[in-house]
Amino acid sequence: MPMLTDFYIAFATVCFTLLGLWIIVVQTRHAEWRRVSIHRRRAYGIALHFSVPGLMSLLALIDPASKSLWRASFAVAAVAGAVVLGLVRGPAPKVLGLASYLAAILLYVAIAIVAMSPGIVGDIGISARPVRVEALLLTILVFLGVNVAWLLLFDETAGSSDADKED
Repeated sequence: MPMLTDFYIAFATVCFTLLGLWIIVVQTRHAEWRRVSIHRRRAYGIALHFSVPGLMSLLALIDPASKSLWRASFAVAAVAGAVVLGLVRGPAPKVLGLASYLAAILLYVAIAIVAMSPGIVGDIGISARPVRVEALLLTILVFLGVNVAWLLLFDETAGSSDADKED
């Protein structure tokens, strides 16, 4: 498991670095986004793309030899990530944005399934260990987060309907 330990050390660092960079982006767009609830929700959703996988990576490092800790923490975090991401999403302005969010929710569901039932990996014919499959799914999840962040960064706030504005 040393290679996966090294992976999760690096991956947690990447996730929290991306989260920090995203917070800087949010600060630069705060004046525009604070008046539009959909933009605030999307900005939070992107923060989840980086913080939840980072949290999962840190939890995996608490005791790398403990399969039960890995399984429980990944299952809980993945279910929570899918539910919260689904709740904060809102209507999608573009098909690519919607597809990215749906893919992220499905990845969280897949991560939860593998964590709760690691035998499923072998049952569907994948020869990799479940922990390695989880690492791959988390990597794809963060990649989607970067893409959704890019889309939101260039999303127009001017001309947003009054229905999107809060209060």
